[in-house]
Amino acid sequence: MLKLAEKYKKDLRPKLGKELGLDNLMAVPRVAKVVLNIGLSKAVADKQWIDIAQSILTRISGQKPVETKARKSISNFKIREGMVIGAKVTLRGARMYDFLEKLVNSAIPRLRDFYGLDAKKGFDGGGNYTLGLKEHIVFPEIGMDDVDKIHGLEVAVVTTARDNRSALALLRALGFPFKQDKKK
Repeated sequence: MLKLAEKYKKDLRPKLGKELGLDNLMAVPRVAKVVLNIGLSKAVADKQWIDIAQSILTRISGQKPVETKARKSISNFKIREGMVIGAKVTLRGARMYDFLEKLVNSAIPRLRDFYGLDAKKGFDGGGNYTLGLKEHIVFPEIGMDDVDKIHGLEVAVVTTARDNRSALALLRALGFPFKQDKKK
């Protein structure tokens, strides 16, 4: 089986170019980066959440996460400027394609009550797609025995596509299981 990066270059890019009506292969959209993010509102009360989130992101992505800090104070949420409120990882290159392959082939099928990704939600108008997972335990690296606290995870797929239609075609070609539109 071809790895996703090789499969994209050899098979998917030419087909996608024909589908989108592009003559130049360099104009065909591609995935630029994938950003994994965990927001930690519970870290205000319990600092252990930060270590747990960083450990989980490291196992899922194979890369050390960066702490995200509050830009300004919000008294209602008991957040002060400079407090750690999350962790994120930016994946590019081979790690990005490995993660996308793992996401599409093993993590998304393990979601509970999953009937397909919604193609109408998640796109930002500029060709980027964001997917929110309620539980991080869908990834094969996370065993049920080492899960004390379950939290969400956000996956942002940044593409070079200029519009949502091109990005949707790219993600479908990469194997993302979007719901099919119902014909009336």
